[in-house]
Amino acid sequence: MKNSFLFRPSAAFLTAGLAVTLGLLACTETKTKNIPQPTPTPTTPVVNEEARDYNQYTELIWSDEFSTGALDQTKWTYELGAGGWGNNELQTYTNANDNVYMSGGNLVIQAKQTGNNAYTSGRLITKGKQSFQYGRIDVRAKLPKGKGVWPAIWMLGADIDQNNWPKCGEIDIMELRGSQPREFLSTMHFGNSTADHRYKGTTKAMAVDLSADYHTYSVVRSKDLLRFYVDGETQPYYQFTGSDASPFPFNNPFFVILNVAVGGNFDGNPDGSTTFPQQMQVDYVRYYQYK
Repeated sequence: MKNSFLFRPSAAFLTAGLAVTLGLLACTETKTKNIPQPTPTPTTPVVNEEARDYNQYTELIWSDEFSTGALDQTKWTYELGAGGWGNNELQTYTNANDNVYMSGGNLVIQAKQTGNNAYTSGRLITKGKQSFQYGRIDVRAKLPKGKGVWPAIWMLGADIDQNNWPKCGEIDIMELRGSQPREFLSTMHFGNSTADHRYKGTTKAMAVDLSADYHTYSVVRSKDLLRFYVDGETQPYYQFTGSDASPFPFNNPFFVILNVAVGGNFDGNPDGSTTFPQQMQVDYVRYYQYK
């Protein structure tokens, strides 16, 4: 794994923060759901670059419902390590069963405190196993909260090994400051080099505490256009177009990342009000194309 991939300045440039998980293992929820079946992926993927309405993306191409007893490692890779991740984060990402596990039909990414300013957590990527281009991605998740807890659902350009960050592009579908659990950020990062790093996005205010229940975070990508939705609303709360970035890497394939960070530049470090463990519980990740 290249150092450039370990380095993720993104939100460090936005402002303070971090995030992590939800509750004790005993708090992990069991759910009942209807599981759609993906359409078999053709040898030559169908790519429809034209913008369609949110509800017109009905052909399920890829998903993980997290309904088995173990992480499907044909779909996901553990990303491991410490070193701050470009944001002065405190956690070490591991593949330990108490940091990443399945429970009640959920993927659970759990951040734990292991000592004074020492934490472990989990980070999963689809890099090298599945990338996504035009279409809609839905991630249904229940988030953690607490000062210094930083859950994220995001994407990086699949060509990151050839074009380092931020040239490869970054799509933050959802990042939450644990100290502010009634709002989240959606942000695009781009630029020719770290010195040229630029970003543009929005903060979405919610009427409810996002740690209290599941919500669906979505991005719809078409040529030169990204639209962001929450909970299946038919109107996007944010749009990002080809004129908003130069270079514009967002027409390329991207891979998905799910993680919970602790401490760092986004929300600061945990304080006496933050309890551990914290969990992000993910119901599913689904990728649809227009049919």
